Amino acid sequence: MYEQIARNKRRSALIFAFFLLLIFFLAAAFGELTGMGTGGLVFAALIAGGLSFLSYWKSDAIVLAISRAKPVTKEEYPFLDNVVEGLAIAAGVPKPRCYVIDDTAPNAFATGRDPAHSVICVTTGLLQKMNRVELEGVVAHEMSHIKNFDVRLQTLAVVMVGIIALLSDWIMRSLWWGGRGRRSSRSGKSGNAGSILLVVGIFFAIFGPIIAHLLRLAVSRRREFLADASAAMLTRYPPGLASALRKIAEDKEPLEAANKATAHLYIVNPLKDLKGAVNRLFSTHPPVEERIAALEKM
Repeated sequence: MYEQIARNKRRSALIFAFFLLLIFFLAAAFGELTGMGTGGLVFAALIAGGLSFLSYWKSDAIVLAISRAKPVTKEEYPFLDNVVEGLAIAAGVPKPRCYVIDDTAPNAFATGRDPAHSVICVTTGLLQKMNRVELEGVVAHEMSHIKNFDVRLQTLAVVMVGIIALLSDWIMRSLWWGGRGRRSSRSGKSGNAGSILLVVGIFFAIFGPIIAHLLRLAVSRRREFLADASAAMLTRYPPGLASALRKIAEDKEPLEAANKATAHLYIVNPLKDLKGAVNRLFSTHPPVEERIAALEKM
């Protein structure tokens, strides 16, 4: 369990290092074209950050409204409340608010900007179809997302994708409106190094948004593995979560409350999984078989 947690944290950090490297190349190319230097990067960061701020601050309310989730009390679902309370104590975080989606398809998600403002939401189908250890495994997975600040991390990834998209667009517009001519007229002092930087920058301007989107999805997949390993540490029973994942993946009922905007939050992708190595690159979740295999090795 500790090995899995450490490995996934290292891989998440490595992906973010790629993000920063990509932003550096784009900012350098933009500065080379326009003479703005780091000003372009700062401006892009302010715009992307501002657009993401509202969605981050109100993410829980937005997602719950879209999913048609309803708050529940201890009296309504004592079994769920007991599991959530016990695992919150084990994780050392405040007890999240409990919400339920009236849907027979089994699934669950967590949201909220930090542990003090967190929510765990499950479907009625999950409560009906899981036994005690399976429910504990699912709730522990979602509790791990909360403890690991995964919503905050995903928001950071979205901001970085926004910065890259803006810089890429500005570079292409700068070239279109004669940025190369302005650069040439300023001076030829930069020589070959400047030309190489410009070529690399143009390459990343064209492919940067696609690469950034793939990096964000890779972060999402790594955090799912991390949440699985963290859940196993909380419950000390990896087979419980493995069995729950298998049941959810094999269930054929569609989750009507889910859509493309919220699918990445759920413990198992509620939308139809895409097959093939290329399609997996564009998935927010790693294959369930790989997650089960990792749990079975613990």
